[in-house]
Amino acid sequence: MSQQDRSFASRVSMESQSLRRQAIVQSALAWGKMHSWQTQPAVQCSQYAETDAQVCLRLLADNEALLIAGYEGVSLWRTGEVIDGNIVFSPRGWSDFCPLKERALCQLP
Repeated sequence: MSQQDRSFASRVSMESQSLRRQAIVQSALAWGKMHSWQTQPAVQCSQYAETDAQVCLRLLADNEALLIAGYEGVSLWRTGEVIDGNIVFSPRGWSDFCPLKERALCQLP
């Protein structure tokens, strides 16, 4: 195999791994949206399926909520709020950047 072929194969492999990580994080976030979260404690985490993806719910001030999914350095977020004791997530979908001013709150615990 030529060096050019090896280089191309390496790029394809890296792209494939990146797409796999993104798919796992998106699935984890969708699972987290459907998970039965409680309104206490303020930070709750669970592992998604049989992956190492972590999904956490962070309850913030003013009845706001932030769902965080992370896997191998890739993170996604979804905002929500507590309404009548239930956590309701935004219909606008997920974000691939921290939606909060205080970035520390966007980190997985």
